[in-house]
Amino acid sequence: MTLVRAALFVLVTLITALCQDAAMTYQLVEEWPIPARSAAGTPAGPWNFIQAPAVAITARGTVLVLHRGAHPVIEFDSSGKLLRTWGDGLISEGKVVAVSPRDRSPGGSGYSAVYGPAGCYACGAHSLRVDKEGNIWLVDATGHVIYKTNSEGKVIMQLGRRGVAGMGTDTFNLPTDVAFASNGDIYVSDGYGNPRVVKYTREGKYLLQWGKRGNGPGEFQLPHNLQVGVEGKVYVTDRDNQRIQIFDSGGKFLTQWSNTGGVSTLFMTKDQRLWTGGVLRDLNGNVVAKLPAVPSAHGTAVSESGDVYIAQLSGIVQKFVKR
Repeated sequence: MTLVRAALFVLVTLITALCQDAAMTYQLVEEWPIPARSAAGTPAGPWNFIQAPAVAITARGTVLVLHRGAHPVIEFDSSGKLLRTWGDGLISEGKVVAVSPRDRSPGGSGYSAVYGPAGCYACGAHSLRVDKEGNIWLVDATGHVIYKTNSEGKVIMQLGRRGVAGMGTDTFNLPTDVAFASNGDIYVSDGYGNPRVVKYTREGKYLLQWGKRGNGPGEFQLPHNLQVGVEGKVYVTDRDNQRIQIFDSGGKFLTQWSNTGGVSTLFMTKDQRLWTGGVLRDLNGNVVAKLPAVPSAHGTAVSESGDVYIAQLSGIVQKFVKR
């Protein structure tokens, strides 16, 4: 009888959780951030983020927006009030462009960079993350470099060599994202130019790498984003192959979620669910919830209270709250 009651309790708990997931919906917060105003105090129209590839939540609960323009890091409070800007001169002026299939070398990348007049200000800005210690990480794709800064924006560590493209232990070729294991190990998706994931210690010492160009298990066409679960599994968007691949901490292929579409952003929630663009999944790949009206997500962040922020290359940042 005790076993029957226990089994019934587990069943009811599972059904309740599934019903809660099915009912999980989100509502768009209109006019976030708070619209800018002129020096005279009059409305100045919506924010112009040029292109907004990433968004992140600081240890203080403020919201950082990374955009491809002057003052590339813009900080707001959760209500959308402007607090400060920083980062001028930190991000390179190159621009990632697609290479036509007819112009690619055999087995070569589908992406390259353009610099100079055809580039644009701070267009190397690609990803923005905050680690559990509150440090802020910036990925400069066309600068081939990743910066770790303190909460004030001062650079305290650098991965890669600025302006030097390569596939060595200390060089990248148009990297795309950075993620962290629970022990502080660092993972980098070296994605536009190189088809690999690179792993470092928390101090930045090279440990290992994996991946090659292709469509098979453990191969990539474009490793665009990555996140690490508390159990150590590494989730990588293989955007051009329209899938998400899962690896162990040593780079061993475990499984994949196929037909996810060309996902351009990942975010692991504190309850170990994964935002894949505007779609929330459990760690088996099952869809738990979807955001309304998200045409093209390139960056995702979730606050402690569960608010979801989406950055888009159309130059807007959206905030969603649970209903």
